[in-house]
Amino acid sequence: MTTPRLAPRSLLFLPASNLRAIARARTLATDAVLLDLEDAVADDAKVAAREAAVVAVGEGFAGTLAAIRVNAIDHPEHAADVAAVAGSAADIVVLPKVEHPDAAATVASASGKPLLAMIETPRGVLAAAAIAAQPGVIGLIAGTNDLRATLRLPPTAPRDSLSHALQAIVLAARAHDAWAFDGVYNRLADADGFAAEARMGRDLGFDGKTLIHPSQVESCNAAFGPTSDEIEDARALIAAFTGGAERFRDRMIEGMHIDQARALLARAGD
Repeated sequence: MTTPRLAPRSLLFLPASNLRAIARARTLATDAVLLDLEDAVADDAKVAAREAAVVAVGEGFAGTLAAIRVNAIDHPEHAADVAAVAGSAADIVVLPKVEHPDAAATVASASGKPLLAMIETPRGVLAAAAIAAQPGVIGLIAGTNDLRATLRLPPTAPRDSLSHALQAIVLAARAHDAWAFDGVYNRLADADGFAAEARMGRDLGFDGKTLIHPSQVESCNAAFGPTSDEIEDARALIAAFTGGAERFRDRMIEGMHIDQARALLARAGD
């Protein structure tokens, strides 16, 4: 089980049954493709979708991470999904509606793949730290649509209503050196709204964001990637640092800021 070094910025969900969408994904700059066997696939199409997902990851996505989201542990297709992932070329397995640490550990072990656990319920949020601590779990995904439903938020509730849950997911991930990904944005025609939410997600500490449409990829990568000003500042900070606590551009810096600058440059591919 090998964990990718850098967290993806953009993670595009695709129905594994949609062959045209899979073909198009190979032309996109998304960092990860999440082939869905769960919510995006009708029950009578799940077997065919599973077969298509295995073929798709076998053909590859030209350097893009390829993941398969299996059905939840209580679904009749779950065991067959996990077995198929185990025998596939998928880089990552995604498990939805995780509420118990042992479920994540079991699927990670059975699939032989690094696992992203989706936190979509109050129980999942409360157990997030224990879930992130399990062997094989490399990250948490905030399932914001299901969180809204299970928290009984009204449809008009602002994103601030999720702030505690989102911050708890980031805290849980960071406590166990795991990735953390923000949830999807549903208003496909609202490009400005998406960009604003993606920037907010980065400000909360998320590594990237899950997406439901190809049009969101470029904006997502921009939001979660360093700006040119941030890159210039990081380079200058590293060059200026001589050790200990010192002044740099009218702020105090120390060793931890060097680590942050190096991480930012690594994210930028510098």
